[in-house]
Amino acid sequence: MKPVSISENSLPAQIWNSAPQLDNIPVINTETLVPAGARAVVIAPHPGDEVVTCGGLLQLLCSLGHPLQLISITDGSASHPGSRQWSEKRLSVFRPQESVEALRRLGLPMHSLKWIRGGFTDNGLTERESELTQFILRYLRPGDVVFTTWREDGNVDHDAVGRASARAVALVGATLNEIPVWAWHWPTRDRGLIPWHRARKVRLDTWTVARKSHATYAYASQLDGEPAIGIAPLLPPVILERMRLPYEIVFV
Repeated sequence: MKPVSISENSLPAQIWNSAPQLDNIPVINTETLVPAGARAVVIAPHPGDEVVTCGGLLQLLCSLGHPLQLISITDGSASHPGSRQWSEKRLSVFRPQESVEALRRLGLPMHSLKWIRGGFTDNGLTERESELTQFILRYLRPGDVVFTTWREDGNVDHDAVGRASARAVALVGATLNEIPVWAWHWPTRDRGLIPWHRARKVRLDTWTVARKSHATYAYASQLDGEPAIGIAPLLPPVILERMRLPYEIVFV
């Protein structure tokens, strides 16, 4: 996960809580999004992106008995450059542990969850897109329903993973769904850049939202920044607030 690039002071003007188009997004049920018997594959650029993008949907799919595969592209160890508290060496151990705890809080079956860790380096995915496509392709099969970050999310790693996933999905004959993360925090004036015609809303009940929010707090390394060296929290309050919405939105 990467820091929000806009000021907390502009919160009222963000797309996620102000765009009028949000009220008109069609609702899609889980069974339509992922047909019976299909495998769901979640491709997360950084640790925590799987919860922020679709932590609610993961719970719904698990309850329906869908086979799940999670692909973590990076280990997130470069999230705090220059930090002594969160050195790259410490994060390389700590962040995978955070992810395990987060998935446990979601209630996912850790004993049967297929979890692939790519080991790619943060912030360097654009230069390795061809390799990334081949890596993702190795773990996909026809009929899979894939969820990953939107190609135009505005974060270099999110965009690169979105593009590589799209190419791999097309090559193997799977279905692609993209999920915006940082785009929701663009100013409302940029709402025209969102492909609203592709947007579908997955409704979440109170308990599903609560578990998702609880899982987000497992990422302790991302909740506090280091102002002394210019590092903002990678999970600032505005993101945590958005995590409590009673729905998730995917681009189909």
